[in-house]
Amino acid sequence: MNEKVFKNNTMKNIQKALSIIFLLFFSFCNNNNINNLINNGEYKKAKKMINAKIMSNSISKNAVYDLEMKKEIMDRIELDFDKSLNEILPEIKKYFPNVTDEQILEWEDNKSLEMKIIDGEKKYFSNAVPNLFRINKEAKNKKKEIDNTPIKSDWQIFLNNDAKKTINLAKTTDKKLVNPAKVKFTYTVTVDADIVPVGEIIRCWLPYPRNSNARQKNVKLISTNVKEYVLANNENLQRTIYLEKPAVKDKPTEFQVEFSLTSFAQYQKINLKDIKKYKKNTEFYKKYTSERKTHIIFTKEIKELSKKIIGSETNPYLKAKKIFTWIDKNIPWASAREYSTMSNIPMYVLENKHGDCGMQTLLFITLARYNGIPTKWQSGWHFHPGHINLHDWGEFYLEGIGWIPIDQSFGTIISDNENIHNFYLRNIDRYRLIVNDDYSKPLFPSKIYPRSETIDFQRGELEWKGGNLYFDKWNYDMKIEYLTE
Repeated sequence: MNEKVFKNNTMKNIQKALSIIFLLFFSFCNNNNINNLINNGEYKKAKKMINAKIMSNSISKNAVYDLEMKKEIMDRIELDFDKSLNEILPEIKKYFPNVTDEQILEWEDNKSLEMKIIDGEKKYFSNAVPNLFRINKEAKNKKKEIDNTPIKSDWQIFLNNDAKKTINLAKTTDKKLVNPAKVKFTYTVTVDADIVPVGEIIRCWLPYPRNSNARQKNVKLISTNVKEYVLANNENLQRTIYLEKPAVKDKPTEFQVEFSLTSFAQYQKINLKDIKKYKKNTEFYKKYTSERKTHIIFTKEIKELSKKIIGSETNPYLKAKKIFTWIDKNIPWASAREYSTMSNIPMYVLENKHGDCGMQTLLFITLARYNGIPTKWQSGWHFHPGHINLHDWGEFYLEGIGWIPIDQSFGTIISDNENIHNFYLRNIDRYRLIVNDDYSKPLFPSKIYPRSETIDFQRGELEWKGGNLYFDKWNYDMKIEYLTE
């Protein structure tokens, strides 16, 4: 090769490299601009920029997927934050008839009244007002005073009696699993009419109970309203039953499953002398004490809070008790926005000083794992008489004892008896449907489009060839029949 050709080739390579660097830099700047717009609540501008970037055909399929997901998250946030000040004021004035603008601003600043500025407008979380009376001590006391709320509610009385029954049965029978209940569930998901074009197939994943947990046995499928189905086995930590149906003109599409099972309460006696040292070199220990993107991260804030909570304590059970007690006292339960719209749930909880059952559970898991306590997620439904609902809780592991259930959001029970007061620190009632033994696990068969719920799996998931069907496109109904008591 002569010198002139060599120089030309060199210049071409340099120009090519510079072009690539420029494109990467341009893409990086564009992404930063989009993220800044989203963080500042400028959704219309962000969506416009995303659409322009996708239409340019200059980015990869993966990049298009990521950008489409950003748009989807903004849409989901807008569904959660759908109230104006005028819409929430009447509810507030029932208890604060002379509420001032300054008081509203104070509640917003201290995170008692959840709000976001979206495209220049203040938009309040759909459950902002009920949450205000759960989170803010002044508002909570005001509501109790006006409503004349009893110190011990019917719910607390029920939990007290149920815990007492479980403890007494365990002591008299010398068994850990007691008080079985055989239960039949009917679960129905209904997709709104004309959401999907006529004749197109709707794919549906419904929650199905795991048959591999000691507390949940004799799982039996009774019926489905679709002849052919795919039932995931117990190796799937988020267990599903998969159904398909074509959309019919002007008619809602219904998916239904019936199943039964036997559920046990668990009483766990703890003797500190029985707790052994962890085998820290095992894969088991490493797995259940490790960080996990994006919701189990040992951030600076988690480390500082841990130091404050744990102090010099070294016993793993007493560490878990300290974490449980701190969250119970400092992080009140409150209705939550969709998990898929939050990048780090424990950090969101700490910043906003409240959380629902799954958010409180993830905070417990993160703090426990940072302190070397193996911990995992568990969820499905709780079906206490008159209180059937979606629910999340967890388990932590003590060497020499095994996995121990913990329900952070049920928290402490009002009682002078320590065993009853801290019942949900180490025991659990029989009213649990276990669908998940982990979070954010693949569904079976695989879903094509992004999930509506990226963390949990309790309501189900739906899609068609045109995309995911989000929660605003369908509703669900849970029915329960106690076959034995």
